[in-house]
Amino acid sequence: MNEIKVGCCGFPKGKKKYFEQFKLVEIQQTFYKPPRTGTAQKWRDEVPGDFEFSLKAWQEITHLPSSPTYRKAGLQVPAGKEDNYGFFKPTEEISKAWEKTRDIAQVLKAKVIVFQCPAKFTQSTGNIKSMRYFFTDTGGRNFIFVWEPRGEWSWNVIAALCEDLDLVHRVDPWRASQYTGN
Repeated sequence: MNEIKVGCCGFPKGKKKYFEQFKLVEIQQTFYKPPRTGTAQKWRDEVPGDFEFSLKAWQEITHLPSSPTYRKAGLQVPAGKEDNYGFFKPTEEISKAWEKTRDIAQVLKAKVIVFQCPAKFTQSTGNIKSMRYFFTDTGGRNFIFVWEPRGEWSWNVIAALCEDLDLVHRVDPWRASQYTGN
């Protein structure tokens, strides 16, 4: 049986009031710059036992350093290493970003991790290859991985990748027009 759960991305009102009305929140901060483990533990300790967290994967996994979201987060990439970040590339930097995302998810006891991709992450042989590598190399899947492509992709390729890599396709209905038929 499928279940629909309702929550927000972030806390639009005070946390105490939020916890009274909802049992789920998606943490947006983890996308920009993951918090310290102690901060995540504090969040977990503040909520009732049945409260659920989901979180967005760190942008270092999905976005290139040229993204304005890197500047917003105050992230600085070492000179000459720019090509090692984003688009699920098989690099040590992406592995470390995944480990940090995974560690925060474990502390929060999150079941769902969302990989929100930028519009520049489009359907290409290289991007598909990197996705296949990343999602098969993450090892010991204790999470539900949700993929939100925002670039131009065909529905058929999205469906095939989700099936092959055990991903849940997340659709922003306001952006769904970028998908093509094949």
